[in-house]
Amino acid sequence: MTIHAFLFLSLCIACSILGLTAEMSDSWATLAKVGAVVFGALFAGSLVIGKRIKFDPVLR
Repeated sequence: MTIHAFLFLSLCIACSILGLTAEMSDSWATLAKVGAVVFGALFAGSLVIGKRIKFDPVLR
């Protein structure tokens, strides 16, 4: 896993925990959940760009 992927994964987990468990106003909780989605998408993108996921066109 690349450094960027690890960073995005840890930020996604932190935003998820913050959005689900912390007692905040509705706007901050929504912002934390949106951050978790954005960092999750960036994590998936960094895995694909980093070529850590290998796509085999012929399933053997």
